Amino acid sequence: MSHDRTTSYDGADFEIADDNLLPNGQETLTIGRMPTDDLPETFHVTTDEQLRAVSNLTRHRIMAVLRFEPATITQIADRVGLKKGSSSYHVRLLERAGLVKVVRTRKVRGVTERYYAMAARAIALPDPGEGGPDVLMRHAVADLEAAPADGERHVRMAHLRLTEEQFAELGARLQALADEYRELSDPSLPDASLVFALFHPASREQAEGDAK
Repeated sequence: MSHDRTTSYDGADFEIADDNLLPNGQETLTIGRMPTDDLPETFHVTTDEQLRAVSNLTRHRIMAVLRFEPATITQIADRVGLKKGSSSYHVRLLERAGLVKVVRTRKVRGVTERYYAMAARAIALPDPGEGGPDVLMRHAVADLEAAPADGERHVRMAHLRLTEEQFAELGARLQALADEYRELSDPSLPDASLVFALFHPASREQAEGDAK
């Protein structure tokens, strides 16, 4: 059976902080809280173009930046650690794939500056299929390995034997827990990532066949 993998790049209502004092004589602008009521709940990745867009680690991190508040190309570049040209390139690919969109524009010294935000509250990735690369988990591992070594983290793997009912119940409880804390997320607090995977591993016969 095939299932979508859901990765959330969502949080509270989008908000851009007041820019009452901008450097280099730029014009001032205040953008208040931006409602997300009209955002679709889930964006389903269905095309090769969309899958290529989300499969890139840099673009994954750009979408993570946009999960709580819109940002400009320059702001994205600063937060992800990119050059402005590279940031623009990746954002254009995400916009072309329909994953992000412009939610506000402003003119600064005659130049139109665009604020980008996620096009939906969550993104559902197609099941990679048996033996296929799991984009979501690969991104999660890369983010974990890049996290500060002295930062607090909780990583655990448990091998279980469960009935079908217990398996389904545990999956539902994990999802509910993730949803509960997603609702508590505050854009003013430090980022924290939660990833879980509940699955039936390959049988011994399958594993031995793959090893040959």
